[in-house]
Amino acid sequence: MPTGRCHCGAIRYTMRGEPVHNALCHCSDCRRHAGAPMVGWAMVPADQVTIEGEPTVYRSSEHGRRHFCGRCGTGLFYVNERMLPGMIDVQTGTLDDPASLPPQAHIQVAERIAWMADAHDLPRFERYPG
Repeated sequence: MPTGRCHCGAIRYTMRGEPVHNALCHCSDCRRHAGAPMVGWAMVPADQVTIEGEPTVYRSSEHGRRHFCGRCGTGLFYVNERMLPGMIDVQTGTLDDPASLPPQAHIQVAERIAWMADAHDLPRFERYPG
């Protein structure tokens, strides 16, 4: 079972079962909330996620709720009961082993930052370049 946590460890979670959807989201809401060019999400039924600790909930839109650690700020979950009843999205970057759950698609590419289309062509360094 995949497990994960926030940066400081105050919130931990366990996911049971297989994700219904697993993607990299390029929407402007995800980018702005995460401060990143895209965010990985795995969607599972909410009753298949056990959460230890109490996330802070931010009302990011009329129906969207973003859950994060109020102590360290790590974004963790997204819930929208109107559009996705009974489901929870888990930020896959917070998994203890993110490589174990590779994304299956890119979504919301209509809002993708233009330079992301060629980001895989940038120079690569094993660590910070000297």
